Amino acid sequence: MKEKSIVRYEQDIVNLIFTIRGKQVMMDEHLADLFGIETKYLNRAVKRNPDRFPEAFMFQLTKEEFDSLRFQTGTTNTDDSLRFQNGTSKERGGRRYLPYVFTEQGIAMLSAVLNSETAVKMSIIIMDAFVKMRHFILENAALLQRIQNIETKQIETDNKVQYLFEAMEKQALKPNQGIFFNGQVFDAWVF
Repeated sequence: MKEKSIVRYEQDIVNLIFTIRGKQVMMDEHLADLFGIETKYLNRAVKRNPDRFPEAFMFQLTKEEFDSLRFQTGTTNTDDSLRFQNGTSKERGGRRYLPYVFTEQGIAMLSAVLNSETAVKMSIIIMDAFVKMRHFILENAALLQRIQNIETKQIETDNKVQYLFEAMEKQALKPNQGIFFNGQVFDAWVF
């Protein structure tokens, strides 16, 4: 692989890393594609080695997490999201089970389980992408915190404005003093 193609892969891989349950993970279908195998073979290799993949290394998404992830990536399909009941789908074609996701440690373990040259090379590239993403998050943590604080203040302001509009509609606000209220007209010449 040329250096330029590795950088392209890393950028593409960073877009495939999602934060779910507070962990950065990649979906089984994306990993299978990167490793050059079908998703069912990747999952079969994992099921043959359950002791190597504890919950900290991989877990299955819930229906809500899967729907949220599909919404975030812009690949929503109501037929697909409605198909899953109790983690399985009764229809043929496409994904029949809710996907598994793998943490950075789970991906490293996958390369050992799959034991192919492609899996080892892609695992290294994926690990580099995780490291770069972690550095990006650390470098921009202060900025992200400031944005979160601004969003919190904006929500508070929106709630206060909403309260004022509702009170005005119900005429619940009674002015203590003022020039114009309840149909009064101000006449400047009186003073």
